[in-house]
Amino acid sequence: MRIRIGYELVYDCPQPTPMILTLNVHHTRAADMLEADRLRADPPLPTSTYHDGFGNLCTRIVAPEGLLRLSSSAVVRDTGLPDMVAPQVGQMPVQALPDETLQFLLGSRYCETDRLSEVAWNLFGNGPTGWARVQAICDHVHHHIEFGYQHARSTKSAWDVFQERVGVCRDYAHLAITFCRCMNIPARYCTGYLGDIGMPPPYGVMDFAGWFEAFLDGQWYTFDARNNMPRIGRVLIARGRDAADVPISNAFGANVLRRFVVTTDEVADAPAT
Repeated sequence: MRIRIGYELVYDCPQPTPMILTLNVHHTRAADMLEADRLRADPPLPTSTYHDGFGNLCTRIVAPEGLLRLSSSAVVRDTGLPDMVAPQVGQMPVQALPDETLQFLLGSRYCETDRLSEVAWNLFGNGPTGWARVQAICDHVHHHIEFGYQHARSTKSAWDVFQERVGVCRDYAHLAITFCRCMNIPARYCTGYLGDIGMPPPYGVMDFAGWFEAFLDGQWYTFDARNNMPRIGRVLIARGRDAADVPISNAFGANVLRRFVVTTDEVADAPAT
């Protein structure tokens, strides 16, 4: 299938403001891009790109005083298959994990392993390991949290989510990631596009999505505690320890986000003639 992805963001800055944008489709999907996701800015401005420490492609700009409109529209080819399910994969002992995965065992800005370790072991310590353990974590988080955009806030951590039992997709991911790390399973945060392809209506307002990947039997696997079911059409933008590593923008000065629109739609095939 083909999926149309894109966004429109309008920032209002009281003075010229440097920004780092994390909005480019991840390099692992480069071969699937049928139309490039080029950043368009109105008014036009210079841009430069670099790869951060996690391999994500970031864009540097200086937003002018006043309104700045950033947008992109692209088409990506997708298999149309749901997320992989591999219940047979096991959990690796910490001493056997590759060096590059170890940072995803540690606590981070939104994932306080120190505060939730005892909770995690009480909940999951006597259960199965490997895939079944990660799925048990997703099941618990999925039922523990009530979803609602009104519950979103930028400072909310996994500990806060566990206590308050409300949140948005990133909060589900943060709590599940923290529980995985507490159980010695490397887990990393993912952000990207995820539409309602294959899902029955009604559909909510589109947004960038947050999910996570867990490292099992030498491979990273996708999990989604918010939806808690295999989904079709994920398009990765960036990965990191948690959402602090992959915000859509880091602004080094005052600004207001005036408009925020995300598009993720299947492209219908043209009718045969």
